[in-house]
Amino acid sequence: MFQGLLNRRKPERAARVEPVIAAAPATSGTRDPSGGVFNLGFGSGQSRVRTLPRVSGLIAQRHATVFACANNIAGDHSKVPLKMYQRDGEGGETRVRDHPATYLMNVEASPGVSARVLRFALVYAFCIRGRGHGYSPRDGGGELELIEAINPDHVSMFKAGRSRVFGFEDGAGIQRRVPARSMVNLRYMPEDGWTGRSPIEVAGESFGLALAGQEAAARTASGTTMRAVIKMEDTYEDDEAYSRNAKRIRNALTDPDSEGFPIIGANDDIDFPDITAADQELLASRKFDREQIAAVYRMPPSKLQMLEYGVKANGEQQAIDYLTDCLMHWSSLIEAEYAMGLLTEAERRSGLFFRHDFGALLQATTKEKYDALTKAVGGPIMTANTAQRIANLPITAGADDNQLNPASNMTRDPSNKED
Repeated sequence: MFQGLLNRRKPERAARVEPVIAAAPATSGTRDPSGGVFNLGFGSGQSRVRTLPRVSGLIAQRHATVFACANNIAGDHSKVPLKMYQRDGEGGETRVRDHPATYLMNVEASPGVSARVLRFALVYAFCIRGRGHGYSPRDGGGELELIEAINPDHVSMFKAGRSRVFGFEDGAGIQRRVPARSMVNLRYMPEDGWTGRSPIEVAGESFGLALAGQEAAARTASGTTMRAVIKMEDTYEDDEAYSRNAKRIRNALTDPDSEGFPIIGANDDIDFPDITAADQELLASRKFDREQIAAVYRMPPSKLQMLEYGVKANGEQQAIDYLTDCLMHWSSLIEAEYAMGLLTEAERRSGLFFRHDFGALLQATTKEKYDALTKAVGGPIMTANTAQRIANLPITAGADDNQLNPASNMTRDPSNKED
């Protein structure tokens, strides 16, 4: 009996099965980002249509219209003087010439770098990437030492409460972390007040269509698509003979010495397919891409040589429209950020501010200039010496050259020396 008990088989241990725990939906926008996050136009540049190319500022600048818009805006901001003024509290403004920022922003920004190069780099990055950074350190006395353009792709921004700290590598190869008061931070359309967004990435789908059309046109022009259909004989001694004949015909098509007359066999034929209606529509749509890109940058068509619609205004009116519709939009943001990065709080409170002198873009002809000066000197608003300074002429020392003329219905009392 006991032997039977000892020989009884023990029951097999059941395998342990862990309960299945359903994973909670991921709430992290970094590990598992929701598609809606990037559909807001915050800067991904990727369309929901996955076949469209991913758009970024560096990629989109290959499009000639994008480059022309950014080049025009940055070039016109860098070629005009950036002047500093101070408000006097009574509605007047006084030109400030001896501030360190006026020299750094108009002559030499940093050792070996002109101010125009710096300003072009800042504004160009501002237009393409929506962000432009310039390192502006100060010495022990609080005076500006230099202004150095930093590649926006190499700048990291950290939060310290409501303040921001920027990490980057300066021109000397030194890793730095500086507060916002030591950085010119140009930013376009920031939703949080700090993080700028590129207009290219916000309108990424439209720019993606423009880039896709350009790439398709480039493939067509380069001949990577089908350029011709070759018909050859079906009977050959072997595959090597077939390949040799095909290569001979292909070389005859691409040989520049053939002068358009390829030599082929008696039973060979070449058919050149014409461009299809779809290809014609694709090429025509690229004109619409130019209009959309110009609208994003508020660029008048005349500045992009888009004259197919006709120009109703003269050149002077076109320049005025370009100034008021395009440049003033960008310059108001740029001037404000220059003031935040290059002026202290005390200087801003005292009324100091920057302004681009766009009058250089509206220069009059020699005849118009002299006619205006002649009329001004003949009245009670400008002396002859003032007009000579404006015209860069030698200053004369006549008795009446530095006196205002009275109005036409008044006479001057010779005994009064103050007239």
